[in-house]
Amino acid sequence: MARDTLTREQIVGTAVELLDDEGLEGLNMRSLGKRLGAAATAVYWHVKNKDDLVVLAGDHVWREIELPAIAADRWREAAVAMADGLYGMLGRHPWLVQALGSYLFHGPGKARYDDHSLAVYEAAGFAAADADRAAGAVFTYVLGNAVGASAQASLTRRLGRDGGDPQERFRETITRATEVALQFPRLRARVDGAAAGYNAAPDNTYETGLQALLDGLAARSDR
Repeated sequence: MARDTLTREQIVGTAVELLDDEGLEGLNMRSLGKRLGAAATAVYWHVKNKDDLVVLAGDHVWREIELPAIAADRWREAAVAMADGLYGMLGRHPWLVQALGSYLFHGPGKARYDDHSLAVYEAAGFAAADADRAAGAVFTYVLGNAVGASAQASLTRRLGRDGGDPQERFRETITRATEVALQFPRLRARVDGAAAGYNAAPDNTYETGLQALLDGLAARSDR
């Protein structure tokens, strides 16, 4: 494909697909050009470098999040919808969680989400600074919950490239971690009890934590 038939949107969309399949470490202009059916040099007519491309791809996926309607008496529903939308998007694109530690993301996609988040808390009666803190706290909570899946996806790709069996490696690691956990009373009770599985979280952990966070934010706003 010649450079004059490529578009930035086409390049960014294909970069997202490559990132989903191969992660940050698998994105390079040669691989991207191959997927596009174009020379790597043709891509540089539309994006400056890999860093620029990752930022564009990151902003692109933020647009996937549906923005809920806002009403003062239903602000918590909107806050949960915003958090769940972000959580789902990060789950579909685990490379973004990793990239947030080394790239400064910006653009209309992320700005659209951030602006709507502030509007949700302002509709609930939060002062401007408190709305900013609330939106930041929920974002950080969701990001923290997405780290595990992102790390597992990255590790699975790395082990696969090394020729190993990722699932077997995970099982071996969990076995060793469980052996260590058995030396500590609370962890031993957890492993031996109904919540067997040292690395497994109880059901509804994410939902319970989100509701507790919103409870605290609402109480702080009321004061």
